Amino acid sequence: MSFEQINAVYVRELGIDDIAPVFHLGEELFTSDLYPYLYRTWDEWEVIGLYNTDPEYCLVAEIDEQLAGFVLGTIITKASWTYGYILWLGVSPKFQRRKVADKLVDRIIARMIEDGARFMLVDTDPANTPAVKFFKRKGFGDVRQHIVLSMNLGKHEFYSKLIEYEHQKAERAGYKRSRPVRSRKADTITGEVSIPVIGNENPTIEE
Repeated sequence: MSFEQINAVYVRELGIDDIAPVFHLGEELFTSDLYPYLYRTWDEWEVIGLYNTDPEYCLVAEIDEQLAGFVLGTIITKASWTYGYILWLGVSPKFQRRKVADKLVDRIIARMIEDGARFMLVDTDPANTPAVKFFKRKGFGDVRQHIVLSMNLGKHEFYSKLIEYEHQKAERAGYKRSRPVRSRKADTITGEVSIPVIGNENPTIEE
């Protein structure tokens, strides 16, 4: 067996035993520190969900029986359009510059063409220059940038009202636990215990 055969990139469909390794590789690659404005959040459900709905477009690459990378995609049909969409593409840092991404993208494009797709979409963070260059080299063009706006909800006025409400609720709960239950001595039958009525326990928050 030649050296090239030993180090060949082998692409196959993702199997159930690949879900955890692919998820952990994605955790390593798609961090909030590197890409804080990804509108899709990488978690185990990204892998499990696509594995359940689009297994034929979930591919992994191996080199020497080690996970080298993965691609997760789907096909979307709207009216007269059927297009393929690459959602996630990741390559292990150990196997960079080994044509792993090339082989994964080539294979998923071929599958989507066979299944009727006539248009392909992929998106990435504009700051991810290597990814932008890679997809341009693979033939993707007509680059459109979209604006992503963010808000720190911890600074929203409703957030402070919610915190104050929860604080008051906790205080009321502590007060009720510490307050003794006493029987009324007047207008009661001997031995009967009357429970005092506490006011509305769920006040609304005025906006």
